Amino acid sequence: MAEIIQRDGTWAFDGSTVRITPGLHRSVPLFRQTYGEIAVPLEAVAGVAYEPERKRGRLRLRLREGADPLLQATGGRLPEPADPYRLTVDIDRSGVAEYVAEEIRRALLLEQIPKEPARTYLVPGPPVPVSVRSSDGTVSFDGTQVRIDWSDTSDRVKRATGPRIIELPDLVQVEWLPNSGYEDGFLRFVTRDSVFSKLPPEKDPFALDLWGSARRDLLTALVATAVMARLPHPSTRSGEYAQGDPPRLPPAPEDSVPQLPRQGHHDVLLRRLRELGELHRDGVLTDEEFAATKAAVLRDF
Repeated sequence: MAEIIQRDGTWAFDGSTVRITPGLHRSVPLFRQTYGEIAVPLEAVAGVAYEPERKRGRLRLRLREGADPLLQATGGRLPEPADPYRLTVDIDRSGVAEYVAEEIRRALLLEQIPKEPARTYLVPGPPVPVSVRSSDGTVSFDGTQVRIDWSDTSDRVKRATGPRIIELPDLVQVEWLPNSGYEDGFLRFVTRDSVFSKLPPEKDPFALDLWGSARRDLLTALVATAVMARLPHPSTRSGEYAQGDPPRLPPAPEDSVPQLPRQGHHDVLLRRLRELGELHRDGVLTDEEFAATKAAVLRDF
């Protein structure tokens, strides 16, 4: 067993798995503490390095492309302190850090781990259900559907559409950009119906606009990762919508008949459509925004 324990966290390697546990010190980012322990199988590792510096060094674990849903969902945009595959090492423990790195490298060589992209996720995503409260609303995922409940400060367009519920089979992909504290971020759920939507995040009923606490909004990456881990692996979806081809939806059964909503739902539908119409007449919504939001409301009913 090769192990290094630091204030930033603990790495333990038993020959087959690198077990990464975040530290409990207040300097450890909330995202890493919330994400919890990550068990990285050796077959998911592409390389490891120890980078010594004047006062402290860093251990960095590099994973194979496509092996981890967290890296797939965040696209390398996690702030460095929140990166779970980076460990800050005190200078007096540099020898231990180099030993851990060497043991992982030796195992990679002995096991002949390939370096090409993985064709399936090798690292598990966060357990479900998972729920995060952000500046724009609360987003939850139970393994089968995403639900967004808008906050009182959300744009009127979003609040007019009501809670957003997205079934997993309807999702094409997840797009995530962190709130840096200087620029807003977003978490967008791209469905087969909204794949070509051009609405900005603050008005998009399929997106959370991240503009508040950067520390808290970063937790939306948990939901993005949990959803990504349960979508088809990118290696199976390459070129699905290449060259701007529209998504291919399954044909409706010939004998299918639209069902009218119950009276209570009908009243809610009419109220929301009236609210959208008022926003359009007042110039709050452009023609494109009004059409897209109205379509989203009708789809929900």
